[in-house]
Amino acid sequence: MSNPAGPRLAVRGLYKDYALGTEPVRVLSGLDLQVDPAEMVAIMGPSGAGKTTLLNCIAGIDDSDAGQIEVAGMSMHGRPEARRTHVRREAIGMVFQFFNLIPTLNVRENVALPLQILRRPAADTADRVEAMIERVGLKKRADHFPFQLSGGEMQLVSIARALVHEPPLLLADEPTGNVNPAAGRRIMDLLITLTREQGTSVVMVTHSPEHAAWADRICFLKDGVISSEYRHPEPGRHEPDDLKHIYDRLLELEI
Repeated sequence: MSNPAGPRLAVRGLYKDYALGTEPVRVLSGLDLQVDPAEMVAIMGPSGAGKTTLLNCIAGIDDSDAGQIEVAGMSMHGRPEARRTHVRREAIGMVFQFFNLIPTLNVRENVALPLQILRRPAADTADRVEAMIERVGLKKRADHFPFQLSGGEMQLVSIARALVHEPPLLLADEPTGNVNPAAGRRIMDLLITLTREQGTSVVMVTHSPEHAAWADRICFLKDGVISSEYRHPEPGRHEPDDLKHIYDRLLELEI
């Protein structure tokens, strides 16, 4: 179904307008972006620059007005909503700032949702879910409901749910934006560890230079396009001592 030899994500000439009263407002203006297998790309930019719009178009939640989007070799632009939904379920995991957990389901049931939607065998689903819950450190919380968890724990459940079916692409919209700094660092560490283990590519929107510094590449979205980027000198290697240097570099680029 997918194309493992090509890029995990290819966005070419992407345009997206929204209606504001009687006048359209252009949010994306011919944006290009390519993400390679197992690469982590952070998207930064001012509020209203179109970062979340970009993720929604990639995921097929919104259809773009023009351009091409391919996820693991599968086209998203201009496809019927049912087709975009199918590709999203098969090939994309999503992590949101506000978790988006189902409040009436416990941890185990929330994590199992993608596998159940994909109609995976029950035995395989149970094994995968238990392994993923243990991997994110929530084995003792598996029967708890979202209201019984901290913000950091809820985001760990969200990450487990997004990765349990091993998608080729993960989209993360401010994954640390609603947790304390200590929990944010734990979330970033686990997110990178799990996606490296699975070979999953990541596109992460963040306002945090510290968290963006964990990425292989940082792209700056301005005026509807990627205006500049910073590439980590050693992709896949992220040591604490790197953060000060990368943070200073981001300030030089006027983030």
